[in-house]
Amino acid sequence: MGAEPVKPRRKLAHSLGDSIGWKAVGSYYQQPVGTHTWHRMLSQEPIEERKSEALPGFGGRRKMAAAEGGWCLCELLRFFYSLFFPGLIVCGTLCVCLVIILWGIRLLLQRKKKSASTSKNGNNQMVIAFFHPYCNAGGGGERVLWCALRALQKKYPEAIYVVYTGDINVNGQQILDGAFRRFNIRLMRPVKFVFLRKRYLVEDSLYPHFTLLGQSLGSVLLGWEALTQCVPDVYIDSMGYAFTLPLFKYLGGCRVGSYVHYPTISTDMLSVVKNQNTGFNNAAFITRNRFLSKVKLIYYYLFAFVYGLVGSCSDVVMVNSSWTLNHILSLWKVGNCTHIVYPPCDVQTFLDIPLHEKKTPGHLLVSIGQFRPEKNHPLQITAFAKLLSKKEAELLPSLKLVLIGGCRNQDDELRVDQLRRLSEDLGVQENVEFKINIPFDELKNYLSEATIGLHTMWNEHFGIGREAGDLALRMRV
Repeated sequence: MGAEPVKPRRKLAHSLGDSIGWKAVGSYYQQPVGTHTWHRMLSQEPIEERKSEALPGFGGRRKMAAAEGGWCLCELLRFFYSLFFPGLIVCGTLCVCLVIILWGIRLLLQRKKKSASTSKNGNNQMVIAFFHPYCNAGGGGERVLWCALRALQKKYPEAIYVVYTGDINVNGQQILDGAFRRFNIRLMRPVKFVFLRKRYLVEDSLYPHFTLLGQSLGSVLLGWEALTQCVPDVYIDSMGYAFTLPLFKYLGGCRVGSYVHYPTISTDMLSVVKNQNTGFNNAAFITRNRFLSKVKLIYYYLFAFVYGLVGSCSDVVMVNSSWTLNHILSLWKVGNCTHIVYPPCDVQTFLDIPLHEKKTPGHLLVSIGQFRPEKNHPLQITAFAKLLSKKEAELLPSLKLVLIGGCRNQDDELRVDQLRRLSEDLGVQENVEFKINIPFDELKNYLSEATIGLHTMWNEHFGIGREAGDLALRMRV
């Protein structure tokens, strides 16, 4: 009889050790196992080693790298998790300390306000303060300031009135005399001037890049200087420094209001950057680069969001026109306390000018406005030069352009020098005159002699151009 086939011995195969494993011998115990079979099985290398050798070299390294990457990620997450609660405690402690410090500052300022508002007879007098660092300039915003002060003094004669100003090169009486000389406005009661020495912090020349953000943060520091010198009961920003509003409201404990001539940022400015249009506040090298335009647009959107937050701190908001109203409503979102208060235009004074014959031959073109970038005076001179070139060809009467305006600082004076050089380069310097900070009577004389009023500001909110247009219509009627 032939030998019976040897049955697989599962127990013996399993006892060969973990180096082979049950799966490794699974293919063997299905067959007869003899001496040569066990010899072959014992000579086999571990299955993991054989698989590694069969795979390409980079496959094994990739698995090891993936394992190491997963381990590093787990360790990193574990590290951040271990820092979460200590970091939360530290941040909470710092926030509590900051709140305590700010509350202490508020208490000190409140104590200072009580001592300052107490009169000699022991009664508390309301202190109303206007924040207007350029109150000695001759623009429309300054006219609003003096008219507002005169109106409030008439209605609340017992209050104390304060003006924060950075015009440290003149005294209070000189400022009041200048208001009367330029605007024919004389106040009924005295005003206290608080002179600020850090006005350079809001100068645009200090921030060649990120000008809006730099000036806004600088206004906070300038406002802090004002607040530490005098803590009012009512604070009114009459020049557009909205970032000072939360400072006076939450630290000074004041009722705050604002009169907005022109929003610091508007939806029109956003559209200029979005459409990559070149302007005085959007340089050509940015408009030519799509990436820089996108970055600036994001910066403008973030700034507009923060501007809306600080502006919404106002208890009362006044705007000078429906154009400004629409922008403020879209940014500040405080329609329940926003009102249009049109600027005071002294039309009657100009209507009293007799319509006599012109004293000077030819035609006078008059431009009135502060020498600021947005007024676009270079466009006026360039257009006037083109007009003169046509005049020589067509033998028109003599023409003269008179640029009347105020200079707030050295930057404005430098701008006037550049305009003078531009007129020289275009060869029209003999026909262009610059009248800076002239008296009110002289301004009336020029308007009475003028044939044309010129204004080139884009998106004029409510300026001398519209005022002069209304005047001209009434005079023609």
